[in-house]
Amino acid sequence: MNTIDERISDALSEDDRAFLASLDEGRGMFTQIGDVLTGPLGGWSKLIFAVAFVLGFVLIYAGWRFFTASATDDYIWWGLVTLAILMMQGFIKEWFYNRMNMISILRELKRLQVQVALAAEDKA
Repeated sequence: MNTIDERISDALSEDDRAFLASLDEGRGMFTQIGDVLTGPLGGWSKLIFAVAFVLGFVLIYAGWRFFTASATDDYIWWGLVTLAILMMQGFIKEWFYNRMNMISILRELKRLQVQVALAAEDKA
């Protein structure tokens, strides 16, 4: 066994084994969203989630004002506001889903690390 395998095996604890066991269950979308709302950037994620929620209501209002506008200037103004809010929503969702993807990748890397350590233990 080489030194890298030994270091991985030494660092492996019961928590890691429990973590590996928890990875075997299916990860639904709402579970993944919950994972994003916790962790090192959990506070920022909660803030972004709240902003997205508020922007959703503002988007509904701006869309309603666009469709009920009577003057051309109002059409242009509320159309631009609606478009800007849609773009903001898109950027927020892109950031949020990128965080979900990054956490999923980190989980898979951790799974591989634990599996390598367990395979090294079996060989020893």
